[in-house]
Amino acid sequence: MIRCMIVDDEPIAHQILEQYILQTEGLTLVAKSRNAMEAFAKLEQQEIDLLFLDIEMPLVKGTTFLKTLSHPPKVIFTTAYAEHAVEGFELNAVDYLLKPFSYERFAKAVAKLKPVVEKAAPETTYLVIKEKDALMKIAHTDILYIEAAKDYMKVHTADRQYLVHQTMKNLESALPAGQFIRTHKSYIVALAQIKLVKTDSLLLANQVSIPVSPNYKEAVVGSFKRK
Repeated sequence: MIRCMIVDDEPIAHQILEQYILQTEGLTLVAKSRNAMEAFAKLEQQEIDLLFLDIEMPLVKGTTFLKTLSHPPKVIFTTAYAEHAVEGFELNAVDYLLKPFSYERFAKAVAKLKPVVEKAAPETTYLVIKEKDALMKIAHTDILYIEAAKDYMKVHTADRQYLVHQTMKNLESALPAGQFIRTHKSYIVALAQIKLVKTDSLLLANQVSIPVSPNYKEAVVGSFKRK
C-alpha cells in the first residue's frame, strides 16, 4: 500500500485528490496539509511514500519545501502553473499534474510510481525483537497493539506482552503500513483489531480502548474506512 499525503492550500484540490486516492487501488491517504510547515510536522510523525505537492502556496513554495527535505518521499506536483514544470522535473518528480486534471491523468501519474514503491517495500511476516540474550520473532498477525512505556515499548498480543527497548518511530517503520496505524504518540494499533472509532478513542476486538490524538485522527479514520 502506498501511503499518500496531500499538501495544497486549496480546499477544492484536497477534495478532488482525496476522491481520486480513495478510488485508486493500492493508495491510502494518511495525511493532509494546507502548507509546508504542517506538512513538515506530519512527515516527522509518520511514514509517507508519496506527496501530492502544490507549488504556489503561502509562506513557502512547494519546490522550496521539497529542497529542505533530506530524505523526501516520491513527489507528484499538482499546480495551476505550467511554467514550473521544468523546475519540478529537476527535483526528480514522478510527474507534474497541471490543474484541473482528470482522474485518467491522475491514474497515469500514479502508475509510474506504483511498481517502484511496491517492489521496494515488501511487507514482512514477523517483527523481530531482542528479548534478554536472544532474538525472537512475533508474527504481525499476533500483535494487537503497541504501547510506549518510558524508554521501552510494550508489544501486546493475545497471550502476553513483550518489552522492547526501541523508539516508537523505529518500531513503527519496522511494521507493514497496510496492517498497522499510529493513533497517538504512544500507541500503534493493528488495523484488523479495530472494531469501533470514536471521537478521541477507538475500541479493539478484545474491548481494550486506545486513545486517538487529533494529529492522527484523519489517518486512523481513512485507514479504518479502507480496511
